[in-house]
Amino acid sequence: MKTITLASGSPRRKKLLKKIGISFKVHASNITEDYNSRWSPRQIVETLADRKAKAVAPHYRNALTIGADTIVTFNNKILEKPPTRSEAKNMLQQLSGNSHQVLTGVSLVKSDASNNITDTTTLVETTTVIFGNLNSKLINAYIATANPMDKAGAYGIQDPHGSLFVKAIRGDYYNVVGFPLHSFYNAMTSFAPEFLTQQKIYQHSDDS
Repeated sequence: MKTITLASGSPRRKKLLKKIGISFKVHASNITEDYNSRWSPRQIVETLADRKAKAVAPHYRNALTIGADTIVTFNNKILEKPPTRSEAKNMLQQLSGNSHQVLTGVSLVKSDASNNITDTTTLVETTTVIFGNLNSKLINAYIATANPMDKAGAYGIQDPHGSLFVKAIRGDYYNVVGFPLHSFYNAMTSFAPEFLTQQKIYQHSDDS
C-alpha cells in the first residue's frame, strides 16, 4: 500500500487532511526555516515547503510526502509568529481595519521503492483577509489565551476570538487556517492520482 506522509507537526494541517478523509503518517521535518530576505513571499513559501518535503521523503518507500509553509504579509512586510505578547498586540493593531495576504506553499514529493525522490510539484495559494476595526479589549482578551503565539500574523481565523477579527476574505478560507484543500486536491488528481484511489474521499460505488 502506498504511503502518504505529512512533513509537518501542525495540528491544523493534520485536522484539515483528516477532514477530507486522507490517511497519512506524520513526520515533521526539522529543517531550519531560513530564507533570503530578497525573496518574494511566493518564493519563500514555495522553497520552504519543498525543503520540508524533500527532507522527509527519503525516509519512506513508494510514498508521497507533503510539505507546507504559510506566511502572512502586510504592506510588503512578512509577519512571523510573534516572539512576545507585546509584539502580538502590535501585529494585531497593524492589521486592524486593513487587508493582508496569507500565502501557503505546498510541495508534493514522490519516492520510489529504493527511497529515491522521483518527482515533485509545488503550488502556492494566496488569500486576502480583511480585518474589521479591532478594539483593545478584544485584542487583549485574545492575547491572554496565548493562542496568537504560535501563529503567523498573531491570529488564527479558526480561533473563537480570531474569527471575530475577520470582516471578509477573498480566496480559500482553509488556506488561512493553514492548508489550501481545494488546490491540494486538484494537484493530487493530476500529479498523484494513484495515491488518491486508496483514500476514502476518492472511493465510491458506480451505480451506472
